[in-house]
Parts: sequence; C-alpha cells; structure tokens
Amino acid sequence: MATVSGVAPGRVERPTSTAEVAEVMRKAATAGESVVPTGAGTKLDWGLPPTSADVLLDLSALDQVTEHASGDLIATAGAGTPLSRLQEEVSSDEQRLALDVTVPGATIGGTLAANTSGPRRLFAGTLRDLLIGVTVVRADGVIAKAGGKVVKNVAGYDLGKLLIGSMGTLAVVTEATFRLHPVPRASRWLTVPAASPEEAGRLTQAVLHSQAVPAALDVDLARDGRIDVSVLVEGRPDGVAGRTQALVELLPGATVGEEPPHGWGAYPWDVAATGDDRATALKLTFRLSGLPEVLAAARGLEVRGSAGVGVAYAAIPNDTDEQDVPSTVTRLRQVCEAHGGSVVVLDAPAAVKESVDVWGPVPALDLMRRVKNEFDPDHRLSPGRFVGGI
Repeated sequence: MATVSGVAPGRVERPTSTAEVAEVMRKAATAGESVVPTGAGTKLDWGLPPTSADVLLDLSALDQVTEHASGDLIATAGAGTPLSRLQEEVSSDEQRLALDVTVPGATIGGTLAANTSGPRRLFAGTLRDLLIGVTVVRADGVIAKAGGKVVKNVAGYDLGKLLIGSMGTLAVVTEATFRLHPVPRASRWLTVPAASPEEAGRLTQAVLHSQAVPAALDVDLARDGRIDVSVLVEGRPDGVAGRTQALVELLPGATVGEEPPHGWGAYPWDVAATGDDRATALKLTFRLSGLPEVLAAARGLEVRGSAGVGVAYAAIPNDTDEQDVPSTVTRLRQVCEAHGGSVVVLDAPAAVKESVDVWGPVPALDLMRRVKNEFDPDHRLSPGRFVGGI
C-alpha cells in the first residue's frame, strides 16, 4: 500500500465515478475520517506528511477523456486520466493542452492539485489560464460544479483557480474541462551557452525584448556550473524560419534543432527516487531581474526552469551533507525573497522536511485558513499537508 510522505493510510477506496466518490466522502464525513485524494501517486511525497490518513482515495479509475469538442477547442477528462493520454486523444485533431508533462504518469487531478507546469507556461500560462470548468466533491460528499464548457464562459471560474495548487485540501476534483490550442505546424529549439549568471540574464532579457515571440525560454544550470539558455519558437513554417534566423543573429553561438535539448521540460531531479535516495526538490520564484543572483546562489546545484517568467526548479543532491541542506534552502530563500519571490521545498527525505521550513513565509496564510474552514470545516481533507498545517 502506498504511503503519503511516510504515513500509511488506514484503507484504500477506489471509486469509479463522481457519484461513488461522493458516497465515499459522505461515509467518511459520518465516521469523522480523514481523506487523502491521489491519482497515479507521483506526488504523494510532496508537501508535509498528513496528520492523519484514514482513507486514501484512489481516483485512478476516473481515467477517461469524456468529451473532446474539437470545434470549440475544449476537452473534458476525469481526474485520474494521465495527462499524456489526454494529449494523445486530442492530438488526433492536431490539438493539444498547452501544458508540459513534467512528471511522467501524472494525472489531471494530481497536476491540478500541485499546479505543476513547464517551459510552455511562457506562451500559454499555467493551469489557471487553461482550466475552464471543474466538477468536485466537497468534504461532506456534496457534488459541485463550476465554470462551463465554452472558453468564454467564466461563471464560477474562481473556484477552479482556488483549487489549483491546494494539494487536495479543499475538495476532491473528479473531472476537469480545459481550453485547447492547435498544434503548431513547425517548432525550433535554439540553445546557447552562457559564460556566467550575468550573461544568462542578459541573454534572457535580449530574447524577451526581441520580436521573436518565443513559446518558451528556459535556463539550465548544471552542477559543474555550465549554464545553457534555450528558446522554443513555434508557429507557421515561414514565421518560425524567420524568427529563428533573427534569434541566431541575436544569440551568437546558438545551436538550432528540431528536437528539444536534453532534459527539456523535466525537473532536475529523479522523480522516481524514493526514501533517502530522493534529492531535495525546490521551486524557486523571482522577478526576471533577479535571475543572475538566483543562479549565482544556486552554484553547485542543478537548476532548470522558465527564465522567461521567473519560475525555476532546483535539486539539492541526496549526497549533500544533511546539515548543509537547511543553510542552502535559507540562502536561496533570501535571494528569491529579495527579488519578490519565494522558495518552496516540494519534496525531500523525511529528515530534511523535519529540519527546514518546507513552505516558507506565506503572507496570505490567515486568508487561506479561512478558506479552508469554509470548504472543510472539520479539516479532514489531506490534513496538515499544505501551508501552515492546513
């Protein structure tokens, strides 16, 4: 049986429909049981250990793409549907959900709960920009819906935004509807080495202020200090060719390819590692102007992320002295906060989670607690996993 950050659940429930999820939640509410939702289990170790986990609610059977209205550029899928399967289904009509699969096997529900995204967030935004409708089951077993099935219908959309990134602490998502984008006719990746963090910052600013309109702009810092800046250009073949040529002139020494560079879109740690073999996985956010200082502070680590939007991910290797991890997190947190951002420890061995502040300062914590009390007054959904013990 899977554990949640080392906490073994009392039992596993595997419903096959929204109605069955509601029945499980009603019974759990009557019994006063805590419930932790999961899909493929790819991020069960993220966040803090729950204070209790009477029921592990396995949503993997809700795994169908229930609707694909290609003419309206929308698709609806169950929470247990692998993100890769949704992409495969809609690709038959040359469409896509403009979201990178950063964790292999990740499901729709888990991706919503953790708010994961990759390089293409520069072009399409995050799930908050792509989600247009959602079906949820509340902690008391009541089924609720928000949003709709047309892109311009925004009624109730804020509920969807509220649930994204909430780590399953507010409600159980059972189905979601997304806006899609056409698959571009052509794509080119350009990669150029940067001699220093300062040059990486300069190259990033040069691309952003050009007329290239990149679909993604990523930076990759290796443990040995090597820095690469990668740019993705997508669109019509003639337009891509012209913008690629302009970028080649702007970025001397850049290589051009039709395939993404190694590691593109993936996190800089082994997502399959478990226990003490796991790296300490960090999410870094910062203003774009802070990129050079963030890279300088992260020397010796692996960092990969969206330089174009100030979101990156870092891995503190598992062979790092345990006593050095808290100081590394503190150093990075100070730099990111100085540039208007934050550092969150997404995942780490149990000993590390006990020695660091996983979530860091949260200015809106009082508001988040009030929202939690409204949605889950008995605090039975994923208790303790989220910020401030929510």
